[in-house]
Amino acid sequence: MSDDRVRLSAWVHGQVQGVGFRWWTRSRALELGLVGYARNQADGRVHVVAEGTRSACEKLLELLRSGGTPGYVDLVVANWEPARGDLTGFEER
Repeated sequence: MSDDRVRLSAWVHGQVQGVGFRWWTRSRALELGLVGYARNQADGRVHVVAEGTRSACEKLLELLRSGGTPGYVDLVVANWEPARGDLTGFEER
């Protein structure tokens, strides 16, 4: 696994609002040393943006898909980009 810095954008579908999902995601991301945010979307999804090493972002994606999250995840759609370096900390938005 490469440790190049990357940006993960993940759209999480399912019952993921109002169940502590963003808080849980923030906690996991901080444990992995990632920066970014988790934001509720009007259509019921949560959009997660994380930057850090490729291996840490892949681990977060694995956790999002694991079934061990609050609520219920039906699907996670992920997009990879080069890191932009414009994020600090990890926020619930």
